[in-house]
Amino acid sequence: MSQAIRKSTSGVSRRASRGRTPSGRPNPIDVHVGGRVRLRRTLLGMSQEKLGEALGLTFQQVQKYERGANRIGASRLYDLSRVLDVPVSYFFEDMDEELMAASPRHMVRATEDPPTFDDGTMVQRETLELVRAYYRIRDPEVRKRVQELARVLGPIDKA
Repeated sequence: MSQAIRKSTSGVSRRASRGRTPSGRPNPIDVHVGGRVRLRRTLLGMSQEKLGEALGLTFQQVQKYERGANRIGASRLYDLSRVLDVPVSYFFEDMDEELMAASPRHMVRATEDPPTFDDGTMVQRETLELVRAYYRIRDPEVRKRVQELARVLGPIDKA
């Protein structure tokens, strides 16, 4: 049996542990991310060759990423977001529950409960951008109204 699909001590094949399905097919999430890369590249009118050049890759490697045949690591995903001028989260948009459940690791969406302040909320990009935008409002009265609006739109605090 080939080393790539030999069973590990945990009983999970090495191929599956690298993000593939038990049948050896690419992880559906990798396929989705690759499709988002292809969509954005196409919308920009960029060839696979040009994208590869910008990333220091061959167009064949870009093809493999776009098909989901090769996984995209975090640093490469960051590079792709910069070259394609989108936030990293763009690559995960439009993923439905069925697709997430099809992942070999059974990835699930984060809970819909509002975040608490002890879970890193204050360092999340969204929070930081909101605070920066808030403090760019020069008129204190307008800032106060924005704060009141946010308070009214949020859930009622029963504490």
